[in-house]
Amino acid sequence: MKANESVNNYESTRRMYANYAARSIKKVCKEIGPRFAGSEEEKKSIEYMAEDLKSCCDEVKTESYPVHPKAFMGWIPFSVVAMTVASVVFFLAQFFVIAPLFYVSLGLTIICLFFIITEFLFYKETLDPFLPKKTSHNAYGIRKPSGEVKRRIIFCGHADSAMEWRFTYWGGPKLVIPVIGGSLVGIVVSLVFNIIAVVMSFVNPDFITSTATDVFSYILLGFVVIFLVASLFYDKNRIVEGANDNLTGCFTSIAILKYLQDNHISLENTEVVALCAGSEEIGLRGSKYFAEAHGKEFSDVETVFVALDTLRDFDFMAIYNKDMTGLVTNDPDACKLVKEGAKLAGYDVPYKTVSLGATDAAAVTKTKNGMKAAAFAAMDPAPARYYHTRLDTHENLDLKTIEAGLDICLNTLFLYDEKGLDL
Repeated sequence: MKANESVNNYESTRRMYANYAARSIKKVCKEIGPRFAGSEEEKKSIEYMAEDLKSCCDEVKTESYPVHPKAFMGWIPFSVVAMTVASVVFFLAQFFVIAPLFYVSLGLTIICLFFIITEFLFYKETLDPFLPKKTSHNAYGIRKPSGEVKRRIIFCGHADSAMEWRFTYWGGPKLVIPVIGGSLVGIVVSLVFNIIAVVMSFVNPDFITSTATDVFSYILLGFVVIFLVASLFYDKNRIVEGANDNLTGCFTSIAILKYLQDNHISLENTEVVALCAGSEEIGLRGSKYFAEAHGKEFSDVETVFVALDTLRDFDFMAIYNKDMTGLVTNDPDACKLVKEGAKLAGYDVPYKTVSLGATDAAAVTKTKNGMKAAAFAAMDPAPARYYHTRLDTHENLDLKTIEAGLDICLNTLFLYDEKGLDL
């Protein structure tokens, strides 16, 4: 069965559920507001979604888990301090002719890179133990098939919202990209200069007073300006509304189950799950916990996990088969399933790579528990100026994109029920 064959007047019915998603997003934004990971507002939004799921699910569960909300972006202030000190120490080493200070500068640079690579690139919890602990929550609803469960599909959005990225708000990609790029260049330059200085201090002790070292030290001092500018990257006191990123993913996932319930559609052998995860914006902690906690439970049958994120920019709809800044490859069969579902809905949606950051699909893929993950999003990756800023409000939704996302998900669901991953 195709989605447009599931009910009479499919287009108007589909639009009704897209409108439901938009109304629900507005309600959460107005009545609960911004929802930083581990906050009371995040908990309230999860509770609201859990209650909503009860109307269309056979089983609804909520779960809690510990998080360290300030850790994931904590590498930024740490890096600013570490690289500023490293640059000053390098200058003092050549100015006062104290070669051992090069080791200090090199050590600070390496530690800085360690936390950037582990926390931001690989989403490891390396800074977490050093920062305060909070409790975050997930909610998920299960709609069972009429017969034996032979396969399962999970649609996931995340309920939390981010701290504002100042440079994205102030200037969009024209400002945020140079700040990120300039800072990373400065760190790499510091690493190279310090390695050269340490090696050459052994080979030629006079290198410390050479013109090259003098030039190196002033270049590094110049990068201090960029590092200090980068310290303004996010505003911890302004949590954004997160209407598009990612209440659209949560309520589109719930809308799928409501569509089945309200129209008395029972799939024969496919179990459908809607997951509203917490703590995505602090390193995919909610989806990671879900995958680790339920991996064995959901290994009973073939399980596909579809992360839905930021259904806002119609012209940028994409299936992300490369995730976590391109370092993780999502499951090719799951990605093909969503692509074929999009074709049935009338869209030729391309495969793309998450160039900076990650989706909840990456957390599931990395746990290697057997769930096959894909990600679908519709956001200008430039990034869009509303991304992680105060512009991501309930007044900035795009109903056309939400409806298209729902259409693609419903077609993906019915295709999976009919053929599984044998496409």
